[in-house]
Amino acid sequence: MFWVRFRSSVILMIITIATVLLGGNVLYSVVAVISLIGMMELYRTIKMHQELIGFVGYLSAAIYYLLLKFELDEYMLFYIIAFLLVLLLVYVFSFPKYKVEEVAIVFLGLFYVAIMLSFIYQVRMLEDGFLIVWLIFIGAWGSDTCAYLVGIMIGKHKILPKLSPKKSLEGCIGGIAGAALLGLLYATIFREDIIGVKNPQIAFVVICAASSVISQLGDLAASAMKRNHDIKDYGKLIPGHGGILDRFDSIIFVAPVVYFLAQIL
Repeated sequence: MFWVRFRSSVILMIITIATVLLGGNVLYSVVAVISLIGMMELYRTIKMHQELIGFVGYLSAAIYYLLLKFELDEYMLFYIIAFLLVLLLVYVFSFPKYKVEEVAIVFLGLFYVAIMLSFIYQVRMLEDGFLIVWLIFIGAWGSDTCAYLVGIMIGKHKILPKLSPKKSLEGCIGGIAGAALLGLLYATIFREDIIGVKNPQIAFVVICAASSVISQLGDLAASAMKRNHDIKDYGKLIPGHGGILDRFDSIIFVAPVVYFLAQIL
């Protein structure tokens, strides 16, 4: 299992690096596709992935990405309200086929998966986005690695034993400190190439530390949702890791944080 997981991690890392480096339409298309797959995995937990209401969710994600691509931000709020109204129409005219909880999760899928993942592309499109976008992965995967190593070495105090028995307070702190240190190192190496960020070393430390906190929260939220539905993994697309939501659970939360903090700082 270790080598299967390791091999998948290497392949996933190569694909991620190549996609982010290419940026533009390639990154846009890949993020849109994994968003649809992630929504399908989420909808599958409530058995709505092949239902009409699920397809309404997929269509909503496709429309969102079209609006994003053509920079039609002024229509976003109208579109989200329209999506909710369509879901309610399906709910009412097919009553009692769907439960209100299922409608809520389909609506959640657009925000939790499609919109939040789209910030990977949006960060890449910022000034200095070519460099800033990597903070998403430092704040998520880098933090996760640091938290795991510190937890293995000195982790003693469990924070949420019922939800995640292996997570320790020491590991959480190690993840935050490790992400901040990686952010500082990254900014130090590339500080001459960063134009639009004042004091990149301070900014990147803040962004990566905050991203680590949000990353760990995202990981715990994903675990809670899986436990609510008695599943181990969202899917089997990535051998040894599970599905898109299993591997990108922390990225989902970190990408918007990096985008907005980069704008502020």
